[in-house]
Amino acid sequence: MAQDADTTARGLPNGVMLNLYPDSIGKRLSDAVELLHEPAFDDAFSLLYLLPTCFHSDLDRGFSVIDYDLNEDLVTPADLVALAARGMQFKFDLVLNHLSVASPQFQDLLHNGDASTYKDFFVDWNTFWHEHGELGADGHVIPYPEHLEKLFLRKPGLPILDVRFPDGTFRPYWNTFYQKVSYQPVTPDELTAAGVDESVASSIAMMVNGALENGTQPDKIDLDGYNHYLSQTLAVVDGKREYLGQMDINARSELVWDFYDETLAKLKSYGARIIRLDAFAYLHKEPGKANFFNKPGTWEYLDRLRAIGHKHDLTVFPEVHAEYGKELHQEVADQGYPIYDFFFPGLVIDALYRGDSVPLKHWIEDIQKHDLKTINMLGCHDGIPVLDLRGAMVNGLMRAGLLDDERIDAVMDSVISHGGRVKNLYGPDGKKIAYYQVNATFFSALGEDEQKLLLARAIQLFMPGIPQIWYLDLFAGCNDYAAADAGGAAGHKEINRTNLSVADVRADLARPIVRNQLELIRLRNTCAAFQGEFSVADTDERSLHLIWRNGDELATLRTDLANCSFEVSTKQADGTEQRLVFD
Repeated sequence: MAQDADTTARGLPNGVMLNLYPDSIGKRLSDAVELLHEPAFDDAFSLLYLLPTCFHSDLDRGFSVIDYDLNEDLVTPADLVALAARGMQFKFDLVLNHLSVASPQFQDLLHNGDASTYKDFFVDWNTFWHEHGELGADGHVIPYPEHLEKLFLRKPGLPILDVRFPDGTFRPYWNTFYQKVSYQPVTPDELTAAGVDESVASSIAMMVNGALENGTQPDKIDLDGYNHYLSQTLAVVDGKREYLGQMDINARSELVWDFYDETLAKLKSYGARIIRLDAFAYLHKEPGKANFFNKPGTWEYLDRLRAIGHKHDLTVFPEVHAEYGKELHQEVADQGYPIYDFFFPGLVIDALYRGDSVPLKHWIEDIQKHDLKTINMLGCHDGIPVLDLRGAMVNGLMRAGLLDDERIDAVMDSVISHGGRVKNLYGPDGKKIAYYQVNATFFSALGEDEQKLLLARAIQLFMPGIPQIWYLDLFAGCNDYAAADAGGAAGHKEINRTNLSVADVRADLARPIVRNQLELIRLRNTCAAFQGEFSVADTDERSLHLIWRNGDELATLRTDLANCSFEVSTKQADGTEQRLVFD
Protein backbone atom coordinates (compact mmCIF):
# COMPACT_ATOMS: atom_id res chain seq x y z
CA MET A 1 0.00 0.00 0.00
CA ALA A 2 1.06 3.63 -0.38
CA GLN A 3 3.11 5.28 2.32
CA ASP A 4 1.20 6.94 5.11
CA ALA A 5 1.41 10.71 5.18
CA ASP A 6 4.55 10.73 7.32
CA THR A 7 5.95 14.20 7.65
CA THR A 8 9.41 15.64 7.81
CA ALA A 9 10.53 17.88 10.63
CA ARG A 10 9.30 20.81 8.56
CA GLY A 11 5.86 19.42 7.97
CA LEU A 12 6.33 18.14 4.41
CA PRO A 13 4.47 14.88 3.66
CA ASN A 14 6.19 11.88 2.11
CA GLY A 15 5.30 9.96 -1.06
CA VAL A 16 4.97 10.66 -4.79
CA MET A 17 2.93 13.64 -6.00
CA LEU A 18 0.90 13.74 -9.22
CA ASN A 19 0.55 17.19 -10.81
CA LEU A 20 -2.26 18.13 -13.21
CA TYR A 21 -5.03 20.52 -14.10
CA PRO A 22 -8.59 19.40 -13.35
CA ASP A 23 -9.18 18.85 -17.06
CA SER A 24 -5.74 17.50 -18.00
CA ILE A 25 -7.26 14.02 -18.26
CA GLY A 26 -10.75 13.89 -19.70
CA LYS A 27 -13.02 16.92 -19.47
CA ARG A 28 -13.17 17.40 -15.71
CA LEU A 29 -11.52 16.09 -12.57
CA SER A 30 -14.06 13.30 -12.15
CA ASP A 31 -12.54 11.61 -15.23
CA ALA A 32 -9.10 11.57 -13.60
CA VAL A 33 -10.65 10.40 -10.32
CA GLU A 34 -12.18 7.41 -12.11
CA LEU A 35 -8.86 6.50 -13.72
CA LEU A 36 -6.86 6.91 -10.53
CA HIS A 37 -9.13 4.36 -8.85
CA GLU A 38 -8.17 1.73 -11.43
CA PRO A 39 -5.64 -1.03 -10.57
CA ALA A 40 -2.96 0.45 -12.85
CA PHE A 41 -2.59 3.32 -10.37
CA ASP A 42 -2.73 1.28 -7.17
CA ASP A 43 -0.14 2.56 -4.66
CA ALA A 44 1.33 5.00 -7.20
CA PHE A 45 0.54 8.39 -5.67
CA SER A 46 0.12 9.75 -2.14
CA LEU A 47 -0.28 13.41 -3.09
CA LEU A 48 -2.06 15.45 -5.74
CA TYR A 49 -1.06 18.95 -6.78
CA LEU A 50 -4.18 20.35 -8.40
CA LEU A 51 -3.51 23.50 -10.41
CA PRO A 52 -5.70 26.58 -9.92
CA THR A 53 -8.22 26.19 -12.71
CA CYS A 54 -9.94 24.27 -9.92
CA PHE A 55 -10.90 27.78 -8.76
CA HIS A 56 -12.67 30.53 -10.71
CA SER A 57 -10.08 32.08 -13.01
CA ASP A 58 -9.80 33.69 -16.42
CA LEU A 59 -6.16 33.76 -17.63
CA ASP A 60 -2.80 32.03 -17.48
CA ARG A 61 -4.42 28.60 -17.13
CA GLY A 62 -5.64 29.37 -13.63
CA PHE A 63 -3.02 31.74 -12.27
CA SER A 64 -5.29 34.75 -12.70
CA VAL A 65 -7.68 33.90 -9.89
CA ILE A 66 -11.11 35.54 -9.67
CA ASP A 67 -11.94 33.84 -6.38
CA TYR A 68 -11.00 30.64 -4.57
CA ASP A 69 -14.42 29.00 -4.71
CA LEU A 70 -14.36 25.65 -6.52
CA ASN A 71 -15.06 25.90 -10.22
CA GLU A 72 -17.73 23.21 -10.21
CA ASP A 73 -17.66 23.00 -14.00
CA LEU A 74 -14.35 21.19 -13.42
CA VAL A 75 -14.14 20.15 -9.76
CA THR A 76 -16.74 19.18 -7.17
CA PRO A 77 -16.39 18.52 -3.44
CA ALA A 78 -17.26 14.89 -4.21
CA ASP A 79 -14.17 14.62 -6.45
CA LEU A 80 -11.93 15.76 -3.61
CA VAL A 81 -13.58 13.36 -1.17
CA ALA A 82 -13.06 10.46 -3.60
CA LEU A 83 -9.37 11.29 -4.02
CA ALA A 84 -8.89 11.58 -0.28
CA ALA A 85 -10.47 8.14 0.05
CA ARG A 86 -7.82 6.89 -2.42
CA GLY A 87 -5.19 8.03 0.10
CA MET A 88 -4.21 11.28 -1.58
CA GLN A 89 -3.50 14.57 0.17
CA PHE A 90 -3.79 17.89 -1.66
CA LYS A 91 -1.52 20.70 -2.61
CA PHE A 92 -3.09 23.93 -3.89
CA ASP A 93 -1.83 27.34 -4.97
CA LEU A 94 -2.31 30.67 -3.27
CA VAL A 95 -1.29 33.33 -5.79
CA LEU A 96 0.11 35.98 -3.48
CA ASN A 97 1.08 38.79 -5.79
CA HIS A 98 -2.06 39.31 -7.84
CA LEU A 99 -5.75 38.78 -8.50
CA SER A 100 -7.72 38.89 -11.72
CA VAL A 101 -9.32 42.14 -12.87
CA ALA A 102 -12.54 40.10 -12.72
CA SER A 103 -12.13 39.55 -8.97
CA PRO A 104 -14.87 41.05 -6.78
CA GLN A 105 -12.28 43.37 -5.24
CA PHE A 106 -11.10 44.87 -8.52
CA GLN A 107 -14.61 45.09 -9.92
CA ASP A 108 -15.62 47.07 -6.84
CA LEU A 109 -12.73 49.43 -7.56
CA LEU A 110 -13.85 49.87 -11.18
CA HIS A 111 -17.45 50.58 -10.20
CA ASN A 112 -16.87 52.77 -7.15
CA GLY A 113 -13.51 54.44 -7.78
CA ASP A 114 -12.25 56.51 -4.88
CA ALA A 115 -15.23 55.40 -2.78
CA SER A 116 -14.33 51.72 -3.15
CA THR A 117 -13.53 49.70 -0.04
CA TYR A 118 -10.77 48.13 -2.14
CA LYS A 119 -9.12 51.31 -3.42
CA ASP A 120 -5.94 50.42 -1.53
CA PHE A 121 -6.26 46.64 -1.99
CA PHE A 122 -4.27 47.05 -5.22
CA VAL A 123 -1.13 49.12 -5.85
CA ASP A 124 -1.72 52.62 -7.25
CA TRP A 125 1.50 53.19 -9.22
CA ASN A 126 1.53 56.98 -8.90
CA THR A 127 0.76 56.91 -5.18
CA PHE A 128 3.55 54.40 -4.65
CA TRP A 129 6.19 56.38 -6.59
CA HIS A 130 5.07 59.99 -6.12
CA GLU A 131 7.95 60.86 -3.77
CA HIS A 132 10.47 58.84 -5.76
CA GLY A 133 9.96 59.95 -9.36
CA GLU A 134 8.66 62.61 -11.72
CA LEU A 135 5.30 62.84 -13.47
CA GLY A 136 5.62 62.01 -17.15
CA ALA A 137 3.64 63.42 -20.06
CA ASP A 138 1.39 60.36 -20.08
CA GLY A 139 0.35 60.91 -16.48
CA HIS A 140 2.54 58.15 -15.06
CA VAL A 141 5.15 58.84 -12.40
CA ILE A 142 8.51 57.74 -13.79
CA PRO A 143 10.76 56.44 -11.00
CA TYR A 144 14.10 58.21 -10.69
CA PRO A 145 16.82 56.44 -12.70
CA GLU A 146 18.52 55.05 -9.59
CA HIS A 147 15.23 53.29 -8.75
CA LEU A 148 14.26 52.35 -12.28
CA GLU A 149 17.52 50.57 -13.04
CA LYS A 150 17.00 48.26 -10.06
CA LEU A 151 13.53 47.06 -11.04
CA PHE A 152 13.17 43.38 -11.92
CA LEU A 153 10.62 43.23 -14.75
CA ARG A 154 8.77 40.39 -16.46
CA LYS A 155 7.87 42.28 -19.64
CA PRO A 156 8.93 45.35 -21.65
CA GLY A 157 8.03 48.80 -20.32
CA LEU A 158 6.63 49.87 -16.98
CA PRO A 159 4.26 47.41 -15.28
CA ILE A 160 1.17 49.61 -15.43
CA LEU A 161 -2.49 49.19 -16.34
CA ASP A 162 -4.42 52.45 -16.72
CA VAL A 163 -7.74 52.00 -14.95
CA ARG A 164 -10.72 54.22 -15.73
CA PHE A 165 -12.57 55.38 -12.63
CA PRO A 166 -16.30 56.23 -12.73
CA ASP A 167 -15.51 59.97 -12.80
CA GLY A 168 -13.71 59.49 -16.13
CA THR A 169 -10.19 59.87 -14.74
CA PHE A 170 -7.51 57.26 -15.28
CA ARG A 171 -5.36 55.80 -12.52
CA PRO A 172 -2.26 53.68 -13.20
CA TYR A 173 -2.21 50.44 -11.20
CA TRP A 174 0.74 48.10 -10.81
CA ASN A 175 0.50 45.13 -13.16
CA THR A 176 3.59 42.88 -13.11
CA PHE A 177 2.15 40.17 -15.33
CA TYR A 178 -0.49 39.99 -18.06
CA GLN A 179 -2.83 42.76 -19.18
CA LYS A 180 -5.17 43.45 -22.07
CA VAL A 181 -7.56 46.35 -22.70
CA SER A 182 -10.39 45.97 -25.20
CA TYR A 183 -13.49 47.96 -26.09
CA GLN A 184 -17.05 46.89 -26.64
CA PRO A 185 -18.79 48.31 -29.74
CA VAL A 186 -20.52 51.64 -29.29
CA THR A 187 -24.14 52.17 -30.32
CA PRO A 188 -25.76 55.18 -32.02
CA ASP A 189 -28.03 55.64 -28.98
CA GLU A 190 -25.01 55.87 -26.66
CA LEU A 191 -23.41 58.48 -28.90
CA THR A 192 -26.64 60.48 -29.10
CA ALA A 193 -26.96 60.43 -25.31
CA ALA A 194 -23.41 61.83 -25.12
CA GLY A 195 -24.30 64.80 -27.33
CA VAL A 196 -23.64 63.52 -30.85
CA ASP A 197 -26.29 64.64 -33.35
CA GLU A 198 -28.72 61.80 -34.02
CA SER A 199 -28.40 62.25 -37.79
CA VAL A 200 -24.71 61.26 -37.79
CA ALA A 201 -24.57 58.91 -34.79
CA SER A 202 -24.94 55.76 -36.91
CA SER A 203 -22.13 56.78 -39.26
CA ILE A 204 -19.79 57.62 -36.38
CA ALA A 205 -20.63 54.36 -34.59
CA MET A 206 -19.77 52.43 -37.76
CA MET A 207 -16.41 54.23 -38.14
CA VAL A 208 -15.50 53.80 -34.49
CA ASN A 209 -16.41 50.13 -34.31
CA GLY A 210 -14.51 49.39 -37.50
CA ALA A 211 -11.42 51.12 -36.16
CA LEU A 212 -11.61 49.27 -32.84
CA GLU A 213 -12.07 45.95 -34.61
CA ASN A 214 -8.90 46.67 -36.61
CA GLY A 215 -6.96 47.30 -33.39
CA THR A 216 -6.78 51.09 -33.62
CA GLN A 217 -6.34 52.75 -30.24
CA PRO A 218 -9.15 55.19 -29.36
CA ASP A 219 -6.88 58.25 -29.33
CA LYS A 220 -5.81 57.41 -32.91
CA ILE A 221 -9.32 57.17 -34.34
CA ASP A 222 -10.08 59.66 -37.13
CA LEU A 223 -13.77 60.57 -37.46
CA ASP A 224 -13.16 62.09 -40.86
CA GLY A 225 -15.64 64.97 -41.16
CA TYR A 226 -17.04 64.45 -37.66
CA ASN A 227 -13.99 65.20 -35.53
CA HIS A 228 -15.91 67.99 -33.78
CA TYR A 229 -17.69 65.10 -32.02
CA LEU A 230 -14.41 63.43 -31.06
CA SER A 231 -14.46 64.28 -27.34
CA GLN A 232 -18.04 63.02 -26.90
CA THR A 233 -17.24 59.90 -28.90
CA LEU A 234 -14.08 59.08 -26.95
CA ALA A 235 -15.96 59.52 -23.69
CA VAL A 236 -18.38 56.83 -24.83
CA VAL A 237 -15.55 54.58 -26.06
CA ASP A 238 -13.66 54.92 -22.78
CA GLY A 239 -16.79 53.93 -20.92
CA LYS A 240 -16.87 50.69 -22.90
CA ARG A 241 -13.39 49.61 -21.79
CA GLU A 242 -12.94 46.02 -20.66
CA TYR A 243 -9.90 44.56 -18.97
CA LEU A 244 -8.09 41.28 -18.71
CA GLY A 245 -5.14 41.04 -16.40
CA GLN A 246 -3.47 40.11 -13.15
CA MET A 247 -3.42 43.07 -10.80
CA ASP A 248 -0.76 43.36 -8.11
CA ILE A 249 -2.07 43.22 -4.56
CA ASN A 250 -1.04 45.83 -1.99
CA ALA A 251 0.25 43.89 1.00
CA ARG A 252 0.46 47.13 3.00
CA SER A 253 -3.32 46.91 3.32
CA GLU A 254 -4.75 44.88 6.22
CA LEU A 255 -7.65 43.96 3.94
CA VAL A 256 -5.17 41.88 1.95
CA TRP A 257 -4.12 39.93 5.04
CA ASP A 258 -7.74 39.32 5.94
CA PHE A 259 -8.16 37.98 2.41
CA TYR A 260 -5.17 35.63 2.78
CA ASP A 261 -6.53 34.32 6.09
CA GLU A 262 -10.00 33.70 4.66
CA THR A 263 -8.53 32.00 1.58
CA LEU A 264 -6.26 29.66 3.53
CA ALA A 265 -9.23 28.65 5.70
CA LYS A 266 -11.19 27.90 2.53
CA LEU A 267 -8.37 25.81 1.03
CA LYS A 268 -8.10 23.85 4.26
CA SER A 269 -11.82 23.09 4.01
CA TYR A 270 -11.12 21.46 0.62
CA GLY A 271 -8.64 19.08 2.27
CA ALA A 272 -5.43 20.99 1.56
CA ARG A 273 -2.19 19.90 3.24
CA ILE A 274 0.38 21.99 1.36
CA ILE A 275 -0.02 25.49 -0.08
CA ARG A 276 2.35 26.67 -2.77
CA LEU A 277 2.85 30.43 -2.45
CA ASP A 278 2.97 31.46 -6.10
CA ALA A 279 4.75 34.67 -7.14
CA PHE A 280 5.54 35.48 -3.49
CA ALA A 281 8.84 37.17 -4.35
CA TYR A 282 7.00 39.99 -6.14
CA LEU A 283 4.67 40.80 -3.24
CA HIS A 284 6.83 43.09 -1.12
CA LYS A 285 7.32 46.44 -2.84
CA GLU A 286 9.51 49.31 -1.73
CA PRO A 287 11.05 52.26 -3.61
CA GLY A 288 14.75 51.76 -4.15
CA LYS A 289 14.48 47.96 -4.19
CA ALA A 290 14.41 45.47 -7.08
CA ASN A 291 10.86 44.59 -5.99
CA PHE A 292 11.74 40.97 -6.41
CA PHE A 293 12.52 39.22 -3.14
CA ASN A 294 13.08 42.46 -1.25
CA LYS A 295 14.75 41.91 2.09
CA PRO A 296 13.87 41.97 4.94
CA GLY A 297 10.30 42.72 3.85
CA THR A 298 9.77 39.43 2.02
CA TRP A 299 10.80 37.47 5.12
CA GLU A 300 8.39 39.47 7.26
CA TYR A 301 5.54 38.69 4.87
CA LEU A 302 6.48 35.00 4.73
CA ASP A 303 6.63 34.75 8.52
CA ARG A 304 3.16 36.25 8.73
CA LEU A 305 1.83 33.84 6.08
CA ARG A 306 3.43 30.88 7.81
CA ALA A 307 1.72 31.85 11.06
CA ILE A 308 -1.64 32.02 9.27
CA GLY A 309 -0.91 28.65 7.66
CA HIS A 310 -0.09 27.08 11.02
CA LYS A 311 -3.39 28.37 12.38
CA HIS A 312 -5.12 26.34 9.67
CA ASP A 313 -2.74 23.33 9.97
CA LEU A 314 -1.20 24.01 6.56
CA THR A 315 2.39 23.90 5.35
CA VAL A 316 3.02 26.99 3.23
CA PHE A 317 5.58 26.56 0.51
CA PRO A 318 7.26 29.59 -1.11
CA GLU A 319 8.14 29.36 -4.79
CA VAL A 320 11.03 31.38 -6.19
CA HIS A 321 13.08 31.42 -9.36
CA ALA A 322 16.56 32.90 -9.02
CA GLU A 323 20.12 32.15 -10.05
CA TYR A 324 21.87 29.52 -7.95
CA GLY A 325 24.70 31.97 -7.33
CA LYS A 326 22.37 34.33 -5.46
CA GLU A 327 21.72 31.53 -2.95
CA LEU A 328 18.11 32.61 -2.41
CA HIS A 329 17.13 28.95 -2.27
CA GLN A 330 19.48 28.55 0.67
CA GLU A 331 18.06 31.60 2.40
CA VAL A 332 14.54 30.23 2.02
CA ALA A 333 15.65 26.88 3.43
CA ASP A 334 17.50 28.54 6.30
CA GLN A 335 14.24 30.18 7.31
CA GLY A 336 12.72 26.72 7.74
CA TYR A 337 10.83 26.43 4.44
CA PRO A 338 10.94 23.60 1.91
CA ILE A 339 12.15 24.69 -1.51
CA TYR A 340 11.25 23.91 -5.08
CA ASP A 341 14.17 22.17 -6.75
CA PHE A 342 14.22 24.20 -9.95
CA PHE A 343 17.85 23.21 -10.53
CA PHE A 344 17.18 19.51 -11.04
CA PRO A 345 15.50 19.50 -14.50
CA GLY A 346 18.33 21.34 -16.26
CA LEU A 347 20.97 19.32 -14.46
CA VAL A 348 19.37 16.07 -15.60
CA ILE A 349 19.30 17.25 -19.21
CA ASP A 350 22.96 18.27 -18.92
CA ALA A 351 23.90 14.91 -17.37
CA LEU A 352 22.16 12.90 -20.09
CA TYR A 353 23.41 15.22 -22.85
CA ARG A 354 27.06 14.94 -21.79
CA GLY A 355 27.14 11.61 -19.97
CA ASP A 356 28.56 13.51 -17.00
CA SER A 357 27.19 13.27 -13.46
CA VAL A 358 29.53 15.79 -11.80
CA PRO A 359 27.27 18.92 -11.71
CA LEU A 360 24.26 16.85 -10.62
CA LYS A 361 26.33 15.23 -7.86
CA HIS A 362 27.44 18.69 -6.75
CA TRP A 363 23.82 19.71 -6.31
CA ILE A 364 23.02 16.48 -4.45
CA GLU A 365 25.92 17.23 -2.11
CA ASP A 366 24.39 20.66 -1.47
CA ILE A 367 21.06 19.07 -0.58
CA GLN A 368 22.77 16.71 1.86
CA LYS A 369 25.14 19.26 3.36
CA HIS A 370 22.42 21.82 4.07
CA ASP A 371 19.63 19.31 4.81
CA LEU A 372 17.43 20.93 2.18
CA LYS A 373 13.80 19.81 2.06
CA THR A 374 12.76 19.82 -1.59
CA ILE A 375 10.03 19.11 -4.06
CA ASN A 376 11.64 18.13 -7.35
CA MET A 377 10.29 17.64 -10.85
CA LEU A 378 11.20 16.99 -14.45
CA GLY A 379 8.42 18.84 -16.28
CA CYS A 380 5.70 21.01 -14.79
CA HIS A 381 2.92 23.39 -15.89
CA ASP A 382 5.59 26.01 -16.66
CA GLY A 383 8.83 25.72 -18.58
CA ILE A 384 12.18 24.11 -17.85
CA PRO A 385 14.17 26.67 -15.82
CA VAL A 386 17.64 27.59 -16.99
CA LEU A 387 18.22 31.03 -15.45
CA ASP A 388 18.27 29.23 -12.10
CA LEU A 389 21.45 27.31 -12.97
CA ARG A 390 23.62 30.38 -13.43
CA GLY A 391 26.12 32.00 -11.13
CA ALA A 392 25.62 35.57 -9.92
CA MET A 393 27.57 38.62 -8.86
CA VAL A 394 26.88 39.28 -5.16
CA ASN A 395 28.50 42.19 -3.32
CA GLY A 396 31.16 42.46 -6.00
CA LEU A 397 32.06 38.78 -5.90
CA MET A 398 31.11 36.20 -8.51
CA ARG A 399 29.46 33.12 -7.07
CA ALA A 400 29.64 30.15 -9.40
CA GLY A 401 26.56 28.50 -10.83
CA LEU A 402 25.74 24.82 -10.99
CA LEU A 403 26.60 25.00 -14.69
CA ASP A 404 28.79 27.49 -16.49
CA ASP A 405 27.27 29.62 -19.24
CA GLU A 406 28.63 27.38 -21.99
CA ARG A 407 26.90 24.32 -20.56
CA ILE A 408 23.70 26.26 -19.91
CA ASP A 409 23.72 27.40 -23.54
CA ALA A 410 24.23 23.80 -24.59
CA VAL A 411 21.20 22.72 -22.56
CA MET A 412 19.17 25.51 -24.16
CA ASP A 413 20.39 24.68 -27.65
CA SER A 414 19.62 21.00 -27.17
CA VAL A 415 16.06 21.62 -26.00
CA ILE A 416 15.43 24.23 -28.70
CA SER A 417 16.80 21.88 -31.36
CA HIS A 418 14.07 19.46 -30.27
CA GLY A 419 11.36 22.10 -30.69
CA GLY A 420 11.43 24.01 -27.40
CA ARG A 421 10.18 27.60 -27.18
CA VAL A 422 11.98 30.32 -25.19
CA LYS A 423 10.67 32.81 -22.62
CA ASN A 424 12.84 35.87 -21.93
CA LEU A 425 13.24 38.58 -19.28
CA TYR A 426 13.36 42.31 -20.10
CA GLY A 427 14.84 45.50 -18.73
CA PRO A 428 12.91 48.78 -18.16
CA ASP A 429 13.92 49.89 -21.67
CA GLY A 430 12.22 46.86 -23.20
CA LYS A 431 15.46 45.15 -24.18
CA LYS A 432 15.97 41.48 -23.45
CA ILE A 433 18.38 40.97 -20.56
CA ALA A 434 18.23 37.19 -20.18
CA TYR A 435 16.37 34.09 -21.22
CA TYR A 436 14.14 32.87 -18.43
CA GLN A 437 13.03 29.36 -19.26
CA VAL A 438 12.49 27.09 -22.21
CA ASN A 439 9.11 25.49 -22.77
CA ALA A 440 8.87 21.89 -23.92
CA THR A 441 7.60 18.58 -22.67
CA PHE A 442 10.42 16.83 -20.88
CA PHE A 443 10.09 13.89 -23.26
CA SER A 444 10.56 16.15 -26.29
CA ALA A 445 13.40 17.99 -24.52
CA LEU A 446 15.19 14.63 -24.42
CA GLY A 447 14.69 14.09 -28.13
CA GLU A 448 11.67 11.83 -27.46
CA ASP A 449 14.08 9.10 -26.39
CA GLU A 450 12.14 6.70 -24.14
CA GLN A 451 15.25 5.28 -22.46
CA LYS A 452 16.43 8.77 -21.52
CA LEU A 453 13.01 9.68 -20.12
CA LEU A 454 12.91 6.50 -18.07
CA LEU A 455 16.40 7.13 -16.71
CA ALA A 456 15.52 10.74 -15.90
CA ARG A 457 12.46 9.49 -14.02
CA ALA A 458 14.51 6.92 -12.11
CA ILE A 459 17.03 9.57 -11.05
CA GLN A 460 14.20 11.86 -9.96
CA LEU A 461 12.56 9.14 -7.88
CA PHE A 462 15.85 8.40 -6.11
CA MET A 463 16.58 12.07 -5.37
CA PRO A 464 15.97 13.40 -1.86
CA GLY A 465 12.63 15.19 -1.49
CA ILE A 466 9.13 14.74 -2.84
CA PRO A 467 9.06 13.69 -6.51
CA GLN A 468 6.37 15.67 -8.33
CA ILE A 469 5.19 14.02 -11.56
CA TRP A 470 3.73 16.13 -14.36
CA TYR A 471 0.92 14.08 -15.92
CA LEU A 472 2.11 14.68 -19.50
CA ASP A 473 5.59 13.35 -18.71
CA LEU A 474 4.07 10.22 -17.18
CA PHE A 475 2.41 9.50 -20.53
CA ALA A 476 5.48 10.54 -22.56
CA GLY A 477 3.71 13.49 -24.14
CA CYS A 478 5.29 15.34 -27.07
CA ASN A 479 5.48 19.06 -27.81
CA ASP A 480 2.12 20.48 -28.87
CA TYR A 481 3.20 22.99 -31.51
CA ALA A 482 -0.33 23.75 -32.69
CA ALA A 483 -1.37 24.77 -29.18
CA ALA A 484 1.76 26.87 -28.76
CA ASP A 485 1.19 28.65 -32.07
CA ALA A 486 -2.47 29.32 -31.29
CA GLY A 487 -1.85 30.55 -27.75
CA GLY A 488 -0.86 34.15 -28.44
CA ALA A 489 1.72 35.95 -26.32
CA ALA A 490 1.75 33.22 -23.69
CA GLY A 491 1.44 30.41 -26.22
CA HIS A 492 4.89 29.03 -25.44
CA LYS A 493 3.44 27.54 -22.24
CA GLU A 494 0.75 25.59 -24.07
CA ILE A 495 3.38 23.39 -25.71
CA ASN A 496 3.43 21.32 -22.51
CA ARG A 497 -0.23 21.40 -21.43
CA THR A 498 -1.96 19.03 -23.83
CA ASN A 499 -5.22 17.66 -22.46
CA LEU A 500 -5.47 13.88 -22.76
CA SER A 501 -8.71 12.03 -23.30
CA VAL A 502 -9.61 9.09 -21.09
CA ALA A 503 -9.20 6.89 -24.16
CA ASP A 504 -5.69 8.33 -24.72
CA VAL A 505 -4.68 7.46 -21.17
CA ARG A 506 -6.09 3.95 -21.30
CA ALA A 507 -4.23 3.33 -24.55
CA ASP A 508 -1.02 4.81 -23.10
CA LEU A 509 -1.18 2.44 -20.14
CA ALA A 510 -0.21 -0.34 -22.58
CA ARG A 511 3.01 1.46 -23.59
CA PRO A 512 6.21 0.16 -21.96
CA ILE A 513 7.44 3.70 -21.21
CA VAL A 514 4.29 4.35 -19.16
CA ARG A 515 4.18 0.95 -17.47
CA ASN A 516 7.85 1.15 -16.54
CA GLN A 517 7.48 4.65 -15.10
CA LEU A 518 4.51 3.50 -13.02
CA GLU A 519 6.52 0.54 -11.75
CA LEU A 520 9.30 2.87 -10.59
CA ILE A 521 6.80 5.35 -9.14
CA ARG A 522 5.06 2.59 -7.21
CA LEU A 523 8.40 1.43 -5.85
CA ARG A 524 9.26 4.95 -4.67
CA ASN A 525 5.84 5.41 -3.11
CA THR A 526 5.76 2.11 -1.18
CA CYS A 527 9.31 1.00 -0.40
CA ALA A 528 10.18 1.73 3.23
CA ALA A 529 13.84 2.29 2.30
CA PHE A 530 12.89 5.76 1.02
CA GLN A 531 11.91 6.78 4.54
CA GLY A 532 15.48 6.17 5.70
CA GLU A 533 18.94 7.55 4.96
CA PHE A 534 20.16 8.68 1.54
CA SER A 535 23.71 8.39 0.21
CA VAL A 536 25.67 8.72 -3.02
CA ALA A 537 28.35 6.18 -3.91
CA ASP A 538 31.74 7.35 -5.13
CA THR A 539 31.80 6.66 -8.87
CA ASP A 540 33.38 8.06 -12.01
CA GLU A 541 31.74 10.90 -13.90
CA ARG A 542 29.80 8.69 -16.29
CA SER A 543 28.03 6.86 -13.46
CA LEU A 544 25.53 7.79 -10.79
CA HIS A 545 24.85 5.41 -7.90
CA LEU A 546 22.14 6.48 -5.40
CA ILE A 547 21.28 4.51 -2.26
CA TRP A 548 18.43 4.59 0.28
CA ARG A 549 18.68 2.53 3.47
CA ASN A 550 16.16 2.19 6.29
CA GLY A 551 17.29 -0.49 8.73
CA ASP A 552 17.40 -3.71 6.70
CA GLU A 553 15.43 -2.15 3.82
CA LEU A 554 17.57 -1.09 0.85
CA ALA A 555 16.92 0.56 -2.53
CA THR A 556 19.70 1.35 -5.00
CA LEU A 557 19.97 2.96 -8.43
CA ARG A 558 23.01 2.31 -10.62
CA THR A 559 23.28 4.22 -13.88
CA ASP A 560 25.59 4.43 -16.85
CA LEU A 561 25.04 7.92 -18.24
CA ALA A 562 27.12 7.17 -21.32
CA ASN A 563 24.50 4.80 -22.72
CA CYS A 564 21.57 5.62 -20.38
CA SER A 565 21.30 2.07 -19.08
CA PHE A 566 20.44 1.57 -15.42
CA GLU A 567 19.26 -0.92 -12.86
CA VAL A 568 17.18 -0.63 -9.71
CA SER A 569 17.47 -3.13 -6.91
CA THR A 570 15.67 -3.47 -3.60
CA LYS A 571 16.07 -5.61 -0.53
CA GLN A 572 13.29 -5.96 2.02
CA ALA A 573 13.65 -6.60 5.74
CA ASP A 574 12.68 -10.27 5.26
CA GLY A 575 15.54 -10.73 2.79
CA THR A 576 13.41 -10.61 -0.38
CA GLU A 577 15.35 -9.02 -3.23
CA GLN A 578 14.22 -7.50 -6.53
CA ARG A 579 16.32 -6.34 -9.47
CA LEU A 580 15.04 -4.32 -12.42
CA VAL A 581 17.31 -3.74 -15.41
CA PHE A 582 16.54 -1.10 -18.05
CA ASP A 583 18.81 -0.98 -21.08
